[in-house]
Amino acid sequence: MTSIAFDPISTDAYTGAPATEKRVLLLKPRGFCAGVVRAIDIVKIALETFGAPIYVRREIVHNRYVVNELAEKGAIFVHEIDDVPDGQRVIYSAHGVSPAVRERSKGRNLRVIDATCPLVTKVHIEAVKFAKQGYSLVLVGHRDHDEIEGTFGEAPDVTQIVSSPEEVATLEVPDPNRVAYLTQTTLSLDEARDIIQALKIKFPNIAGPHSQDICYATENRQTAVRNVAHQADLVLVVGSTNSSNSNRLVEVSRNLGTIGYLIDNSTAIDPKWLENVQNVAVTAGASAPEILVEDVVNYLRQNGFGSVEEIEVMPENVRFGLPPEIVQAIGGAGGGQPVPVH
Repeated sequence: MTSIAFDPISTDAYTGAPATEKRVLLLKPRGFCAGVVRAIDIVKIALETFGAPIYVRREIVHNRYVVNELAEKGAIFVHEIDDVPDGQRVIYSAHGVSPAVRERSKGRNLRVIDATCPLVTKVHIEAVKFAKQGYSLVLVGHRDHDEIEGTFGEAPDVTQIVSSPEEVATLEVPDPNRVAYLTQTTLSLDEARDIIQALKIKFPNIAGPHSQDICYATENRQTAVRNVAHQADLVLVVGSTNSSNSNRLVEVSRNLGTIGYLIDNSTAIDPKWLENVQNVAVTAGASAPEILVEDVVNYLRQNGFGSVEEIEVMPENVRFGLPPEIVQAIGGAGGGQPVPVH
């Protein structure tokens, strides 16, 4: 991964900065999570091992910079499996797919490489389990998100989607005592809490996952914003507009009373945002590469924010292994598993 071209001041030095010096508070953890690193590595290794073209269903992760970079290397992004020629190799994105997509792939003799994030796969497994046990399933999330589409497809006949506490009131189920809920992995913690609380009031015996579905990276990045937002006049979140977890970071900041904006890169920064601003907190959604964070921080330095202080809220050292389709292919080529690209 590209390293930042400056030396952030340690947290310990934070209180020693001159009161008049404009500062960048660089949040950590930020940017790529383990599932995103894994998905991007899968595409790059597939291109290196099998050669172009490699087809990818939907955006491998929700970041335009990453998608464009992989397209330049030979990846072809398609909206649906039907857009992939028969017999070709296709990669499922990190957001997962429904069983119907898997069946269509099989019918087309496509050679599938599954880059679904393991934490999304966990939610799929939970959906199947609850459905087999006779539960009505409530899926908490955003209807237009790729992840929700895939999870819903596991048990569409017994699943309903809710996106707000208000929608909970309209739910109707055959047996109020046989209801379970699951959540999208990239929701705001506050958003999920409010909806789950409404569900528990309506269905006192509702079942849920053994551990929360919201992924560690989503929670950690939101916690970092929550811990630092009160020290900032402005929060800039690097990420694409279709990135759910990036949008949630902006919401966390605004809910705490600190102005926040979602930006793709430094060109999206309106200079007016920086007027009368002393401290800017910078973070990045889980699908935003560090090179874009570097771009934003360098822009801020060039515009008077001379102090850059990296504030680590908690360590993050999660890693996921590669899928068997990649491991077997590499082994068959006699090369052994390569070191991840990032």
